[in-house]
Amino acid sequence: MIKAVVIYYSKTGTTKKMAEAVVEGAQEAGAEVEMISVEEATPDDLNKADAAIFGSPTYYGHSAGPIRKFFDNTVSCHGKLEGKVGAAFASSHNAGGGNETTILDMLHSLLVHGFIIQGDNDGDHYGPVAVGVADRKALSQCTRLGQRTVELASKLKEG
Repeated sequence: MIKAVVIYYSKTGTTKKMAEAVVEGAQEAGAEVEMISVEEATPDDLNKADAAIFGSPTYYGHSAGPIRKFFDNTVSCHGKLEGKVGAAFASSHNAGGGNETTILDMLHSLLVHGFIIQGDNDGDHYGPVAVGVADRKALSQCTRLGQRTVELASKLKEG
């Protein structure tokens, strides 16, 4: 069974709602999933998981400070996370608020650790985004992200 972790930061509840939809999708795909607020997460949570999905609101085109601090602390895992599957999602106040740069900010850190990134050729390509509130479309994309990330992790684990 695939073990997945969804690590998120949410100040207003929007990103948490998105994280819950990601968890739902990952569970539908058969994973054992742990959803953790970044303030409670540790780098060891990444060691125990086959897949890790990160969510953050957009602050000045980047992920929130607590997410960046978490990634700074993952230096202790350097070289130990190779081949795990990663993905990200983001929220912002405005359509041009930097959602994609926020997602890429998180994906850059995952790539440095050797994660395999789950993209989407048919949905939100880099990862799901919510503008203002997490509407039905954003939540649907989050569920899809959870499913697709677990499906990829399952294929890699089998192979």
